[in-house]
Amino acid sequence: MYTATGTLDRDACIREYSTLVRRIALQLAHRLPASVELDDMIQAGMIGLIDAASRWKPTEGTQFETYASQRIRGAMLDELRERDWLSRGARKSMRDIEAAIHRLQQRLHRQPSESEIAREMGVTLRDYQETLQQAKGYQLIHYEDFQDDPDDDPYLDRHVCDRTSEPLAMLEDVHYRRAVVAAIERLPERERALMGVYYEQDLNFKEIAAVLGVTESRVCQIHTQAIARLRTQLKEWH
Repeated sequence: MYTATGTLDRDACIREYSTLVRRIALQLAHRLPASVELDDMIQAGMIGLIDAASRWKPTEGTQFETYASQRIRGAMLDELRERDWLSRGARKSMRDIEAAIHRLQQRLHRQPSESEIAREMGVTLRDYQETLQQAKGYQLIHYEDFQDDPDDDPYLDRHVCDRTSEPLAMLEDVHYRRAVVAAIERLPERERALMGVYYEQDLNFKEIAAVLGVTESRVCQIHTQAIARLRTQLKEWH
């Protein structure tokens, strides 16, 4: 992949490592909501690959594939950040809700009610429900979960299932799926039912509202609260 002058042939490099871009995009997509298009992730990753090919220097002692993987993944995460519409304030409020749920679960040894969560946070039930409404679309996994912890292995390396990975990695992914199923089973009955019809039967919020006999905004609140409970229970995986 070098030219006659001994420099990296960028075009040849991009052709050879384009499959690496797709592999990383598939790994990320495995943990992202369906609304994220794979092609968009691949396009962002190709920009990262081009950047890597332009910047990499063999004298720095890092293998190109290792360097390129970091640049590709970074470009994809930048793309996710740009798409992330939830405000910092709303995201902080959701973290506060998760923390309140966790404290109450530790004290009560059961799932807390909405009023208990609101009281724990020191807000009215109406304010609490408005916060849930504002966080519409809150997901079980967010781009922050893919950030590297300097004191731990990268999240991506630990929890994204690569079809060509070692059996141990595949087993860990199975364990994660089982943990999600178990966490859903521990949800309050209404939230568990909502998750079932939303994710398994593909009903939208309007259809679910008709089934449950509540407003569409109320369905949104219940869904967001269920996600907060699940993220609390699955915190060790994040």
